[in-house]
Amino acid sequence: MTDSATTTVPTVSLRAGAASVEMPQLGFGVWQVPDDEATPAVRTALETGYRSIDTAAIYGNERGVGRALAESDVAREDVFVTTKAWNADQGYDATLAAFDASVDKLGSAPDLYLIHWPRPDLNAYVDTYRALQQLREDGRVRAVGVCNFNVDHLQRVYDELGEFPAVNQIELHPLLQQAQLREFHAANGIHTEAWSPLAQGGELLADPVIAEIAQKAGRAPAQVILRWHLQIGNVVIPKSVTPERIAANFDVLGFELDDEDLSAIAGLDAGTRLGPDPATFDA
Repeated sequence: MTDSATTTVPTVSLRAGAASVEMPQLGFGVWQVPDDEATPAVRTALETGYRSIDTAAIYGNERGVGRALAESDVAREDVFVTTKAWNADQGYDATLAAFDASVDKLGSAPDLYLIHWPRPDLNAYVDTYRALQQLREDGRVRAVGVCNFNVDHLQRVYDELGEFPAVNQIELHPLLQQAQLREFHAANGIHTEAWSPLAQGGELLADPVIAEIAQKAGRAPAQVILRWHLQIGNVVIPKSVTPERIAANFDVLGFELDDEDLSAIAGLDAGTRLGPDPATFDA
């Protein structure tokens, strides 16, 4: 039996209007997973113990996720599902329609709905967020947030609509630690969620600093990195379609990194962005 089999996944409390919603800190992502592969991958994740699934309209696999949810022995109310409004659907009315389309594909309403990118060139993300607020007020979604927003985008939402998003899902890994943005999040009740938490593997997993910590802990490099995310407070959503790796990524709850480990990983921050810059991304 793995350590994680007897350890409860920690949760974070998301602001949800006048209430709050609990979200597992460790979830399962399906970015770049084809629709037909998403069903067995999510099924395996649920069997492993994951209770949070992250998808998006642009991933093209909401139906596959929905099939896995419908087929699972795990009750739908016990799974926290996130999806996202794509750039082409920004604007109040378009976002409401996009939400309906996602609900149809998933087979149920998501628990968390996010704006995928700010697209400042469109100047529509405030109206898009207003639609998210309406969905929450109508009881159609439990919590709302954003992805890839910089401080100025977050501040504008607050200035015009009177609240900060509950979540900001951003590129975050040891090579891009986003300290300034995380500090802003912490000061304003925004939870930091990391996408590409392993920096897409490769170079980072082979880094000698990570390798040394992994050897000391008796863990795989990916497990060390995911444990780092959890200990500094990030919500994290690793993805895989390999059952063994899905299980390994979940088995990160039964050990801890010490202060020396955390300091060594902090020293890897190079500001290396692998994905687009939110200030200029216009796809």
